[in-house]
Amino acid sequence: MQKISPSDLIPMDIFVEQEPLKIDLVYTQKNHPRNIFETALYHNQARLWAHKDIAAITLLTARTLHKKYNYVLEIQDCLRTINAQESMQQTDIVKAHPEWMQEPNRLLAPPGAGGHPRAMAIDVRVLDKNNNEIDMGTPFDFMEEKSHRNYTGFSEGILNNRKILENAFIESANKLGFPFLPLPSEWWDFRFPPDYTSQYQGLRDEDLPLQMQITSQIESNIPDFPQEHFDKLAKTILNIVNENI
Repeated sequence: MQKISPSDLIPMDIFVEQEPLKIDLVYTQKNHPRNIFETALYHNQARLWAHKDIAAITLLTARTLHKKYNYVLEIQDCLRTINAQESMQQTDIVKAHPEWMQEPNRLLAPPGAGGHPRAMAIDVRVLDKNNNEIDMGTPFDFMEEKSHRNYTGFSEGILNNRKILENAFIESANKLGFPFLPLPSEWWDFRFPPDYTSQYQGLRDEDLPLQMQITSQIESNIPDFPQEHFDKLAKTILNIVNENI
């Protein structure tokens, strides 16, 4: 199994000034209205980190949505380290809903599993030009059947909104040559499929430099990267996006 190099992770806020993109890292705030866990799973200075490949897909998707509909894509989560997954399992709401962890309709991955601890799953919502949320039928992290992609009990307009978002991500991934999976149980979650992510080890905070850690800062032997590194990586990602727009 391959290790993910921290050098391949990019802070998505680096693109906000120049792209139709916003960041709202929900789990940094205990009282965030969309944090159903009611716990600050991430420290309050945490940034939203993404693997460079899913970052490119997300930027291309954001541009597509903006060009076609004048929408803005807002990212709510991506890298969720194994430490954060462990903390999530200890929250009162997860303990009250053990069925969320059970197959065949599991809603939360056990620590180490899935795309999030590999920075290869991204959670989003969509805003219009006036910063109003596009209606997808349910909020982010609504752990019920209505969040499933195959749920058809909403109006045609809501179902079309979900399809617009899904199609934009799939189209972007196809253009960039990556396999992609809109998670069936969550309209807001887009990721690389399991046969892709399973080639890589999940990340713990201690596998990362202090600047990338998200739960609490743990002593690490990995030095922080200079801003020049991220500027260069961002330029590489944007060049890829520009070639495929």
